[in-house]
Amino acid sequence: MRQANARVPVSDIRTQTADIDRTINQEITFARLCSAFAILATMIACVGLYGAVSYSVVRRTGEIGIRMALGAQRAGVVRMVLREVLALVAAGLLIGMAAALATSKFVASFLYGMKPNDPVALTLGVITLLAAALLAAYVPARQASRIDPLVALRRD
Repeated sequence: MRQANARVPVSDIRTQTADIDRTINQEITFARLCSAFAILATMIACVGLYGAVSYSVVRRTGEIGIRMALGAQRAGVVRMVLREVLALVAAGLLIGMAAALATSKFVASFLYGMKPNDPVALTLGVITLLAAALLAAYVPARQASRIDPLVALRRD
């Protein structure tokens, strides 16, 4: 720079490697932040699903007590609760997948090294949400299967 024009002030000199590292560092930080928020959102969804399923099971205590009094097996009660939860989750996943596929072209410019409708990423997302839903629904389903029929019938 001094050979070209000695009167031009030179400040904040960085190599191209340092500039690239600085840019990538910001992207990595942003990706980690997005991942943390995604994990937090999944946890909040699990807590919400757990609360909704627990409330549904508590409201159906009498029905479950009658089923148990008439000879329903614990595994059958657990399957019944999980089946209902999975039906709701499947409906939500269908709506969510349709929305994701319809709006994927809007986020295509933000993705690097990945297609907007990447089947592996979509499958991994569906599996993660299904696992989270099953985990959130299993505890209330187990509690429902342990209801004493006499106590449940006396409650109502």
